[in-house]
Amino acid sequence: MTDAQEIHTTRLRLALMRTEALSSLLEGDAVTAGEFQGVAIPSAFLDSVNESFLTRYLEQMLLRPSRQGWGVRAIIREHDGLVIGHCGFHGPPEVIGRAEIGYTIFEAYRENGYATEAARGLVDWARLQGSKVVFAAVSPNNPSSLRVIEKAGFRRTTVQVDEIDGEEYVFEVSL
Repeated sequence: MTDAQEIHTTRLRLALMRTEALSSLLEGDAVTAGEFQGVAIPSAFLDSVNESFLTRYLEQMLLRPSRQGWGVRAIIREHDGLVIGHCGFHGPPEVIGRAEIGYTIFEAYRENGYATEAARGLVDWARLQGSKVVFAAVSPNNPSSLRVIEKAGFRRTTVQVDEIDGEEYVFEVSL
């Protein structure tokens, strides 16, 4: 599980998004993004991200090619190869100040434990990279994500106010 390109869990493959795929998504072209990524990218992917999200990850990957593993990943179900969401880190810990995860499961695939499994996969990968702690920031108005973080073994440590998302509970898990 040390390969930056892929993280494998019991049911999922967390595939690092290629820069060409992110560029295509930034242009609103999920079909070409899927061709670059080697897997069909559903329109739900474009619906779940914005230009700022895509630009930030693309810039991080281009500026720090050796740290791409800390970027965004497609969540792919192993048994059928469907992209069911995306996850990853907000960026390399030395850039954003901590190893912080995020995840999105597309609506049709929710309530199956996929987000918890992806979060655990990211935590395990961060441990292998030498991280001592992983963080997550969750809106108090997002009970589904709060359950995911709890099931993944995180504990609430503080509250922060994000300039975009507002109040967030900050969670961490020690490795």
